[in-house]
Amino acid sequence: MRRPSSAARTPLTVAALAALALTAVPAQAATPAAHTPDAPSPVAHRPTHPSHGQQPTAPREFVALSEVAPTIRQDIRYFTPHNFVGEPVDGYRSPMCLVTEDTARALARAQRAFLRQGYTLKVYDCYRPQRAVDHFVRWAADPEATKMKGEFYPRVAKDRLFEDGYIAEKSGHSRGSTVDLTLAKLPAAPTRPYVPGEPLTPCYAPKDERFPDNSVDAGTGFDCFDTLSHTDDARVTPAQRANRQLLKKGLERQGFTNLPEEWWHFTHEPETFPDTYFDFPVSRRSLTHHH
Repeated sequence: MRRPSSAARTPLTVAALAALALTAVPAQAATPAAHTPDAPSPVAHRPTHPSHGQQPTAPREFVALSEVAPTIRQDIRYFTPHNFVGEPVDGYRSPMCLVTEDTARALARAQRAFLRQGYTLKVYDCYRPQRAVDHFVRWAADPEATKMKGEFYPRVAKDRLFEDGYIAEKSGHSRGSTVDLTLAKLPAAPTRPYVPGEPLTPCYAPKDERFPDNSVDAGTGFDCFDTLSHTDDARVTPAQRANRQLLKKGLERQGFTNLPEEWWHFTHEPETFPDTYFDFPVSRRSLTHHH
């Protein structure tokens, strides 16, 4: 039986909720979301293939999260150069979150509960096309591409990323029911833009030293390739552990399961497409057949 969160509930007025809905514009991107230690489904990869000259499109079960849960903040890191690769990732043509409708509705329910407690969800990554995962694999094979090591994997040798499970050739994100996300305490100012070439700070540094993010302190930044990112790692402070558990328990109530190696990684179950890895781009055009 799931116990309710111990976080104090701070009711929001109707006016405050309305204001939040109007201002919940996707925040500037700032960190990556590339860990993909997801165990691949036993069924073979089956991306959607377009007719000649056309881009693949999403099945009707996919929606834009902003249309179902507009108050959830969006900080889509792979659309920007602020990620472990250090450049915008293939397949991210818009800074938007696409997920299956079941996942979006579950996130909307979780968001309503968090808003009552004075928090908002913020997503870093949602559906991830296979071409983006392929980009990660190519990057991992290049020993010279280490310009973001100082932030995202300071204590891990790049040639260990596959063996240690931080990078894989398939990701559950490509099935549409997995999201990377966190919480931000309201009111939450936007995260400032990342400036390419700026000094890097380890993702496990104290919160006031690492890249500024408007999220709660969960012990590491998003997409931190380090064992400190393990949800139940004993080295985090009590306050950091409480923030991780607040997120985890709130999402579990809506059918999400956490990946133990990444405090920010959750999959809504049962998955709408448990055996299919899609490859349509992250863009509004991928959903145009819906209308």
